[in-house]
Amino acid sequence: MGNNIFGLGMSGMSVAQAGLLTTGHNISNASTPGFSRQEIVQTSNLPQFGGNGFYGQGASVTSVKRLYSDVLTNQLAQAQSHGSEIQAYGAQIDQLSNMLGDTRAGLAPALGDFFAGAADLAAHPESIPSRQSLLTAANVLSERFRALDKQMGEMRTGINTAVTSSIGAINSYAEQLANLNQSIMVSESATALQQANDLRDQRDTVVAALNQEVRTTVVKSSSGSYDIFIGNGQPIVLGSKTFPLTATASLNEPERIAVGYQSGGGSVLLSDNSIQGGTLGGLVSFRSNSLDVAQNALGRIAMGLAQSYNDQHALGQDLYGALGTDFFSFAGPAVLPSTQNSGSATVSAVLQNSDALTTSDYRLQYNGTALGNENFALTRVSDGVTTAVTFPGYPNTFSVDGITLTLTAGAVQSDNWLIEPTRSGAGSIAVSLHDPATIAAAAPMRTAAALANTGNASISAGSVTSVANLPLPAPVQLTFNAVAGQFVVTGAVPAAGPVAYVPDGNISFNGLSFSISGTPANGDIFTIDPNIKGVADNRNALALGGLQVANSLGRDASVAGGQATTSFQGAYSQLVNQVGNTARQMEVTGNAQANMIAQTRQVQQSISGVNLDEEAANLLRYQQAYQASGKMMQIASSLFQTVLELGR
Repeated sequence: MGNNIFGLGMSGMSVAQAGLLTTGHNISNASTPGFSRQEIVQTSNLPQFGGNGFYGQGASVTSVKRLYSDVLTNQLAQAQSHGSEIQAYGAQIDQLSNMLGDTRAGLAPALGDFFAGAADLAAHPESIPSRQSLLTAANVLSERFRALDKQMGEMRTGINTAVTSSIGAINSYAEQLANLNQSIMVSESATALQQANDLRDQRDTVVAALNQEVRTTVVKSSSGSYDIFIGNGQPIVLGSKTFPLTATASLNEPERIAVGYQSGGGSVLLSDNSIQGGTLGGLVSFRSNSLDVAQNALGRIAMGLAQSYNDQHALGQDLYGALGTDFFSFAGPAVLPSTQNSGSATVSAVLQNSDALTTSDYRLQYNGTALGNENFALTRVSDGVTTAVTFPGYPNTFSVDGITLTLTAGAVQSDNWLIEPTRSGAGSIAVSLHDPATIAAAAPMRTAAALANTGNASISAGSVTSVANLPLPAPVQLTFNAVAGQFVVTGAVPAAGPVAYVPDGNISFNGLSFSISGTPANGDIFTIDPNIKGVADNRNALALGGLQVANSLGRDASVAGGQATTSFQGAYSQLVNQVGNTARQMEVTGNAQANMIAQTRQVQQSISGVNLDEEAANLLRYQQAYQASGKMMQIASSLFQTVLELGR
């Protein structure tokens, strides 16, 4: 019996000692990130039959388990991944919003000053200081466009650096996970499949850190290792093997760093849409969904302003009597062929209608020949809408959303091109004029009614819609024929036929437009002359100033006869509001996500976290159990001594 009592005491002391060790380990790691509380799994030993019943043989510890919820840990990792994505996106969009919305350094005040200069010119068309003031305001405006574009370019450079850094962190975490997988498999296979709790905690901590860089999918294998996947199923860890990501130049934009992976000695790029969650997902999403769109929108405003101003300026006349030339210069649409194109085909793009430009880029891909036709697919990147482009031969020209594309022969299946209609607009705009006298504030024609006219009709000042037939080689004369109710036109080049008289009706020919009102008498004459003395003429200056409020952007090119829907300032306000709303959305969503992370962590820690009060109670419990087991051994020793004394 003494031996049995002694064994019971020994087993009790062993269990209590294991409990004390585990409790002490919990206390020591109470502040260790990712540590899961551990507890011993205690079981009763098999009893021994003693003839009159079964007698217990004490207790033993079968394992040490960690208090861990796989579901909650995964939920916390995913919540943190989304939180990191929002945080990365929010930091970038805040910077962009502050840049565009700045009341002093933004575009709005420069636009206002420019059109104020145009209004001053209309009030004083003969004034050289007013003309110089307009040129100065135009230079400030173009400089503001370029400065904002440069800041966006610097943001792109910063994102490239951050993406490269994030990819490096992901590869480092993947290497750590592969090593931990190996260590866990070795440790658990050598210990009768007892779980290596601390190694598993370390691995879960690394997985959580990895998810803050990019969202992952974890697949647990039967061997106990984690297989880690990102995107649409790209593995980065399989057991003890890693598949590193690479920071690779985009196939169409070498200055744009994309995410790729090694395959067959080369690098395969992952699509931006497949990179979700974490810092990397936030950076890539911001660049594609906000920065690209904002830079394109700014470029659209610059190109629309420059083209509209140039078109109107060309209809005017300067102080030297010459027709207006381009007021602004700017770069046209860019076409970027893929570095993997193997054909010799070329694609070029030119601006056709600035009012139909969008803020999207386009991707053109060659899909081969079928039924004698060449087949291309044009995809609008912003919404994924794809249009089939089919034609029998080269060269082929077609238009889309304000630009005209020209294709030449030599394309090979899957060759593709990225078309950026407006990306470089803001960064390239500049003022072409330097001499204030060359500002075309006047109209290159003037109208007059002959003094000998006997009717009471009058002719309007008129305007110019085309300079194809200007300057006028000689005066154009309109003589009223009362019997026919029409004006006979002489001197027009090319010749113009008789014009039926409609009071206040518009009369147009040779790019000239005017109206006659009142009641003309038979033989009354009206003339249209070259504007030789148009120094104080402000007709074209008024038209230039009117562009401030005119709807010059946002026409739906797919609708025949569609009208532009917004002005330059309206388009910029839309851009500022869009970016500002996104920034606000990120702020609100980020706060909500932070609360969700805190709540999920609290629930997860209620299971896995160390409670020092509870551990202190466990220390006392295991201490008392240890002391009681020791007392039992003391009693067993005393009983054994009594037996020895009986034998003397």
